[in-house]
Amino acid sequence: MPRTHVTVQERQFIAERARGRCEYCRSPVDFATQSFSVEHICPISRGGETSRNNLALACPGRNGHKYTKIEATDPADGAIFPLYNPRTQSWREHFNWNEDFTRLIGLTPTGRVTVNALQMNRLGVMNMRRVLFASGLHPPTNDE
Repeated sequence: MPRTHVTVQERQFIAERARGRCEYCRSPVDFATQSFSVEHICPISRGGETSRNNLALACPGRNGHKYTKIEATDPADGAIFPLYNPRTQSWREHFNWNEDFTRLIGLTPTGRVTVNALQMNRLGVMNMRRVLFASGLHPPTNDE
């Protein structure tokens, strides 16, 4: 049976590697109303392992909507594509911000399915981005 428990050391490493932001939507830990999770990019139920290469820091919204998903339907054409993998893919290749930095735009099929499936542009998240932008705290400068 695969190991499912994430150690304290792994949690600390994952949080530091993520620079205090959700690795999907880039929401900052410092302004979250709930704790972020260390989630399995490929869920254990789908054959994923509990290893640093399969773990990501996720805000409650992304983690809750991702659940056990590893792929989703592209709203542009109905084709199935894999969700964004923060360990193997470049965030900037798949996502960008709209002109006022409140909405994430999927640039590729993987970006589009991830934005859609993980509901990355919910009203509350967009409102938080608007306030953080006005405060000079958004967008993050380390979107890689």
